[in-house]
Amino acid sequence: QVQLTESGGGLVQAGGSLRLSCAASGRTSSSSVMGWFRQAPGKEREFVAAISWSGFTYYADSVKGRFIISRDNVKNTVYLQMNSLKPEDTAVYYCAAARRSWIPMDDRNEYDYWGQGTQVTVSS
Repeated sequence: QVQLTESGGGLVQAGGSLRLSCAASGRTSSSSVMGWFRQAPGKEREFVAAISWSGFTYYADSVKGRFIISRDNVKNTVYLQMNSLKPEDTAVYYCAAARRSWIPMDDRNEYDYWGQGTQVTVSS
């Protein structure tokens, strides 16, 4: 089992930045791909970004060029640096981990473990 704990959410003005962190504990050696998803009120959970164990990254078009995902395999932590935030980025952000290496990174059904979520609110 892997436990994921997100932190770093909050309230920020449009154009501002936030950095989310996701600390993994437990059988972290079984976590290959790490990803971030988000869910706004009344909407489905959507893919934001993902990173493989080796550092390959993949982003949703809506955040490409503004968000950066990274990971520290020694600290078992994945980060999401969010810049140039927009009101439409407002959502609960979830960290996720997948056991398998070769997965469609944007498919939430491929992820085995999920965090509890952290709220990000961007005011206009």
